[in-house]
Amino acid sequence: MSLVNFRDPAVLSDPEGLRIRPGVLYRSAQPFPAADEATVAQLRGCDIRTVVDLRAPRETRPDDWAAAEAAGVSVVAAPVNPATDALTAHMATMATAADLGEFYLLLAESAPEAVAAAVEAATRPGAVLLHCAAGKDRTGLLTALLLDLLGIPADRIVADYARTADALPQIFAGLAERHRTALNGQGPTRVTDPDGRRLTIPAPLLEAPAEAMSVFLARIHTRHGGAAAFLPACGVPADTLRAFRAKAAAA
Repeated sequence: MSLVNFRDPAVLSDPEGLRIRPGVLYRSAQPFPAADEATVAQLRGCDIRTVVDLRAPRETRPDDWAAAEAAGVSVVAAPVNPATDALTAHMATMATAADLGEFYLLLAESAPEAVAAAVEAATRPGAVLLHCAAGKDRTGLLTALLLDLLGIPADRIVADYARTADALPQIFAGLAERHRTALNGQGPTRVTDPDGRRLTIPAPLLEAPAEAMSVFLARIHTRHGGAAAFLPACGVPADTLRAFRAKAAAA
């Protein structure tokens, strides 16, 4: 099955081709149910040689990308899923799109090693695909950081993020098939944490509100000075930033 929520963010964020080369960076949801011949053909058609998996180990299965790896595609694990008290507390009170944007900030700040690994992988030869489960939250914040690094205007980064809303029904159908207790589509969505406690997924996490990405980008700039300053703080070497710009920036 072809990848869901799959796209080149350069198409919408920089249609004039002034800041980012098309065909360098892609984003998607995880493969449903696993990568197959159609998925491999999709990757090859876009010259995607590296897949960056932002999911936590408990979300993955050995066969998720087995077909792609057998075809020579490298899969880099960069799990953005830290279990911090701040994130847990924020999840418990999340009610608005702005809260979701603040959650993205906390998530990025709490996973510097994963952020650095994803950026390093993006410098490898060929195109790179970033994905998490839905291709919305973790994928969205990493994509936003890379686009911001290249100087893409915030409103265009937001517009690319919000496009995921069109794919949410298909995404949730795939996730529900795989995690029936996590996404039942009936009222408040209930999940169980590793300790067996019942949790509720906040409504904003089941949407792709433009305001969430607007808040995230604004906070990255006001608190960290933008991606150009935030990524080095995550441990991304200057040479890696130069390599990504050389690869991805429009000529």
